[in-house]
Amino acid sequence: MQTELPPTDDADDLEYDQTNDRYVFHHETDGSATITTTIVHALSSIADTDVSQGEFSLYDSVDPDALDRLFRQKADGTERSGGHVAFTALEHEVYVYANGDVIVYPPTDTTDPSRTN
Repeated sequence: MQTELPPTDDADDLEYDQTNDRYVFHHETDGSATITTTIVHALSSIADTDVSQGEFSLYDSVDPDALDRLFRQKADGTERSGGHVAFTALEHEVYVYANGDVIVYPPTDTTDPSRTN
């Protein structure tokens, strides 16, 4: 498993961080999409998988309803300020942070000796 690195605060769109071999993006917590919708679309883009054709379901990796509940606003309407969840989906390591930052590490190519964990 990759070493967890703190997410950047200014990642508004999906971007590839070549130095750390990871994708970084930010879920807008006040937007209309759920965090799981954002994650599914990002993974679909990264892994070149068509979610509309049933090639991938987040349920295979994590309970999307529980994930949405974990990262929605608190009962008093305030944003979550800490915590994260990590899971593997489509062989990618996914780290979801309470502030909406999401880090996705691509699968490690074990056949390429130049790649390290």
